[in-house]
Amino acid sequence: MQLDFFEEFEDPYLKTEVGKGVFLAGVVLGMLARGQIGKDDPIDKAPLFKQLNFGRVQRRDLMRHFARIPELTRAYGIEYAGMIESLAAQTGEMLLKGQQRDLGVDGNFAFSVAFMNAPHFFWKRIFKKRQEEKTDQNGG
Repeated sequence: MQLDFFEEFEDPYLKTEVGKGVFLAGVVLGMLARGQIGKDDPIDKAPLFKQLNFGRVQRRDLMRHFARIPELTRAYGIEYAGMIESLAAQTGEMLLKGQQRDLGVDGNFAFSVAFMNAPHFFWKRIFKKRQEEKTDQNGG
């Protein structure tokens, strides 16, 4: 798991542990939502997408959804469930370090950007090495 991509961001919110946690929560929940739908279906068909109140997400909302991750990854048979769960564990630790209940504009923006770009950050930034190893093993 590689989180060094945060160094590229200039935003002061993403320099904090909580900011990183909120961003990663967007990645985790974005990948979970994508696991709930078919490959060619739009993201707004995912049940999780419909449960998120974008622009008004609070810390307690993230915690509520995170509490269900093990159940949902199995219920939907998500093949990369272990990777989602390991990232969720790391993210949960970051979120627990913060005291703020309201994510505010900065937090909601970071969450939304991460949610919308979840596959990019998940496969090409965070788990890049694993994806490259899979490609090498498959001869591609």
